[in-house]
Amino acid sequence: MRRNDRPLIFWVLAAFFSTYVLFLYGPMLVIVVLSFQGPQGGLTFPMRGLSLHWFRELAEGLGVVDIGAALKRSLGLGLLVMALTIVFSVMAGLAFRKKLRFSSLLFFTVVASLIMPSIIVSLGIGLEFRLLDSGIKKVLELLSMQGVLDTYGTALGIYTSALGAHLTWTLPFGLLIMFAIFNRFNPAYEEAARDLGATPWQTFRHVVMPLIAPAVVGIGMFGFTLSWDEIARTSQAIGDVNTLPLELQGLTTTVTTPSIYALGTVTMVVSFLVMGLAVGLFKLLAKRRQIKPKA
Repeated sequence: MRRNDRPLIFWVLAAFFSTYVLFLYGPMLVIVVLSFQGPQGGLTFPMRGLSLHWFRELAEGLGVVDIGAALKRSLGLGLLVMALTIVFSVMAGLAFRKKLRFSSLLFFTVVASLIMPSIIVSLGIGLEFRLLDSGIKKVLELLSMQGVLDTYGTALGIYTSALGAHLTWTLPFGLLIMFAIFNRFNPAYEEAARDLGATPWQTFRHVVMPLIAPAVVGIGMFGFTLSWDEIARTSQAIGDVNTLPLELQGLTTTVTTPSIYALGTVTMVVSFLVMGLAVGLFKLLAKRRQIKPKA
C-alpha cells in the first residue's frame, strides 16, 4: 500500500497520537527550554537570551532552601527504596511460588495500598509514628531516663516513616512484576541444577538470578523513580526535613525566576539517567543470555 492510499482513520489516529505525545512531553520541553534563558529571562515566552545563568543561581541556593541537601536526601532515600524493593520483591516472588496459607489475603493486603489515596496513607503513617513517639516517651519516663527524654525528638524521619511510606508505593509494583516473571519461569532449570548436586543457594545464584536479572533491573528502576518524585506519601510522614520534590513544590509559590525551571531540569536529568542506565543494563543482560557457549 502506498502512502497516498492510507485510509482516513490512519491520519486521524496519527493526529491523535501526536497530540497525546505533545501534551505528555510538551510541558517538560518548555521547562527545559526556559531554564536556559539569560539573566533577564522570565517565567514565560519569549525567551530573553541563552545562558547557564539560572543553573549557576541554583547552585548558589534559592533563598533559605538548601537544594544540595534536599537533593542528597532524595538520592539517598531513592537508592535505599530501590534496594529494599528489589530484595523484598524477589523474596516475596520466591515465597509465592510455594503454597502458602492465606496467600490471597496477603497479596490483596499488599496491593491494596495502590488503590488507597496517597495522602491518606501518608497521614496514617504519620499518625502511627506520632503514637510511637508518645509510647517511647512514656517508657522513658517510667524508666526515669530524663536525659534521654530531654534529647529525644521524634521517630519521624527520612529513613523511618518516609521510607515506609515510599515502600507502600513501590513494593506492590515490584511484587506484580515478580509474579509475571515467575508465572513464565520454567522450573526445569532448577530441577536440572539440583540433579547436578547444586544447593538451593547455588541454584538461586547461578540459575534463577541470571534468568530473572532483567526483571530485577526493571524493579530497581521502578523503585527509584517512584520514590524520586513522590510527594503525597511523603508530605505527612517525613518529619522536619524535606525531599527535593517537596522543596520544589514549596518553591513554586515563592520563586519567580527561571531558577525553578533549572531545578526542574536537574530532576528530569536525574530521572532520565536512571532510566537510561536501567535500559542499558537490561539490554546488556538480555544480550548475555543470548550468547551461546562455544562447543
